[in-house]
Amino acid sequence: MSNIPANLRYTKSHEWVERLDDGTHKIGITDHAQDLLGDMVYIEVPEIGRQVKAGEECAVVESVKAASDVYCPLSGEIIDVNTALDSHPETVNKDPYGEGWIFQLRPSDADEWNNLLDAEAYAGVAAEED
Repeated sequence: MSNIPANLRYTKSHEWVERLDDGTHKIGITDHAQDLLGDMVYIEVPEIGRQVKAGEECAVVESVKAASDVYCPLSGEIIDVNTALDSHPETVNKDPYGEGWIFQLRPSDADEWNNLLDAEAYAGVAAEED
């Protein structure tokens, strides 16, 4: 079973969301997703300042196996991106919940947090794919 931290929220499309103390959210792909995709070779991050809606394609991760869209779990504004992934996309494989984060967002609708899956619910989604 993949690593699924209890303090994060998740989407059925394998993104994780961390709520930060300042009200913003850090977002990446789950350990399960990076494991399925394999070795990352390129990460296309969203543009800072971009307005996104929940469920919208906002980034792309490319691995030796496939390219996959990353969907924004919440509506809001992209306020930061992980530029270190430009030269080290493999960080997503090594540390998907830490240094492998992809972007940070300032949400426009705080209630959307309640639509995300908790760790137990996401574990069920991941288990169905194993």
